[in-house]
Amino acid sequence: MGRKTGFEPATSWTTTRRSNQLSYNRRARHKVCTILTAIVGTDGLKVVAGAAGADEAGRGALAGPVSCAAVLLPDGFDITGLDDSKKLTRRQREAHAERIKAETDWAVVMVSAEEIDKINILEASLQGMVRALGKLEGKASLLLVDGNALPACPIPVEAHVKGDGKFAAIAAASILAKTERDRFMREAAAEFPEYGFEGHVGYGAANHLKALEDHGPCPLHRRSFEPLKSMLNQPVFDFGM
Repeated sequence: MGRKTGFEPATSWTTTRRSNQLSYNRRARHKVCTILTAIVGTDGLKVVAGAAGADEAGRGALAGPVSCAAVLLPDGFDITGLDDSKKLTRRQREAHAERIKAETDWAVVMVSAEEIDKINILEASLQGMVRALGKLEGKASLLLVDGNALPACPIPVEAHVKGDGKFAAIAAASILAKTERDRFMREAAAEFPEYGFEGHVGYGAANHLKALEDHGPCPLHRRSFEPLKSMLNQPVFDFGM
């Protein structure tokens, strides 16, 4: 089962194992209060039959897209070692990501900096997770998302704070969101070498802030985020020179 890549409208990129899309009502908000069938694995992560997990990566970055993943685990999938992607090493994340992409139904949607600036980072993250869900061909009956905000979703949805450390499907989505975004930013470093994206992947590291002072923002930077917002809104004084 191969991976397909493509572009979506409104400057979002998509990487997905599936190509079909679902229509959905963005205004419908559903919440499930109780999970009926959860199996706790040996690592303490819960596995919920029929539930897809969704998570994002790059929400706090100054540059690059926010990466939103949805994963539906098949019966019998080995969840050993899955965890919040931030708790794993790069090698561990990439090893898990390879297996997740080979054995599960998954999708990753990257919502661009341009769209983030238009609709805000929270809305971009929520919409991105639902777009990723929409590429799983309607196989999921429940969506589990990391965090405390509920996206407008065509199926029942639950939000769980630190859900990537509680549910295997969210952990898998966390890993894919992180690895795909990191790969994107490493590739972007070749186009914009001044900023050091290969190291900090768009976050506010000292060398990134210094590069912004020296070179200003590139097209991948989020103009609505500080310190870029203040930098770009500096008053211009005309001394008649």
